[in-house]
Amino acid sequence: MKRILIAGAFALAAGGQALAADLPQPGPPPPRAPSTYVPVTAPGYNWSGFYLGINGGYGFGQSNWTPTGFTPTGTFSTSGFLAGGTLGANYQMGAFVLGIEGDGDWTNLSGSITCTGSVTCQTSSNWLATARGRIGYAFDRILLYGTGGGAAGNIKAYNSFTGGTDSNTEYGWTAGAGIEFAFAQNWTAKVEYLYVDLANGACNASCPGFAPVAVSFTESLVRAGINYKFSF
Repeated sequence: MKRILIAGAFALAAGGQALAADLPQPGPPPPRAPSTYVPVTAPGYNWSGFYLGINGGYGFGQSNWTPTGFTPTGTFSTSGFLAGGTLGANYQMGAFVLGIEGDGDWTNLSGSITCTGSVTCQTSSNWLATARGRIGYAFDRILLYGTGGGAAGNIKAYNSFTGGTDSNTEYGWTAGAGIEFAFAQNWTAKVEYLYVDLANGACNASCPGFAPVAVSFTESLVRAGINYKFSF
C-alpha cells in the first residue's frame, strides 16, 4: 500500500510539471504611467514698476563764445562733478522693457579761456535736468538700454572785462545708453553715459559793447545710480 501511495505522488508531480509547461508564460509588466512631476524654477526678475533713486558722476565737454566784438574764443574744455535724484517707471513685455525717466542734478561744470587780450571768458553750469524715454532688453536681472529725450540747464557766461555774469536757462536734447543690475528684489544699480547738447546761452548784460555773444555748451556725462523700485 505504501509503495502505491509513493508511486501516485510521483505521478501527480510529473503531471503538474507537464501541465505547467503547457500553460502560457506571463507577459511583460505594464508600462509605467508618465511622470507628472514638473521641476519648479524660480520666476524671472520683473522690471515693471515705478522707481526713485539717486545718481552721481562726472561731466566733460566744451564751450565756445562767438561774439561780435571779442575775438572768437575757439573751443575750450569744460568739466566737473554732478549729483542728483531720479524718478522713473518701467513696463516689461517679455524680454523688452519700455520706460520713462527724469532727473535733476546739481553740477559744477565749468571752463575758461583767454578770449581777447587779458580778458577771461568763462562758461559754467550749476544745474542740469533731463526727461527721457528708455528701451531695453532684459537678461533676467541685467538690463541693457538706450535712452533719449529732452534736456535743460543753465548756462552762465562770465567775462573778467566787466566782472559780470549772464545766466540763461537753455533747452536741448540728450541721448545715451547704460546697463542696470537688480541686486535685490526692489533695488537696482546702473551705470550710464549721456550726451547733452543745449541751445546757445548768451553774454549780453555782462558784455556791454560786445553783445550779442552766443555761448555754446555741450557735455558728456558718465553717471552711476541706485534705484528703489515699487512694483505694479
